[in-house]
Amino acid sequence: MKVKVFDESHEKDLEDVINKFILENEPEIIDIKFSTAISVFSEEQVYCFSALMVYR
Repeated sequence: MKVKVFDESHEKDLEDVINKFILENEPEIIDIKFSTAISVFSEEQVYCFSALMVYR
């Protein structure tokens, strides 16, 4: 079993990198965990969209 962590600042980018990984590697996906975080820096909101994929 292996894990792969994906981390992007936009949800669409996260979808794109996960889909690209799946197309290129054809893993047997066991599970995917999704997480979202937000912080405020000065007057700007900073988002983090991440996923942990467990696969074979």
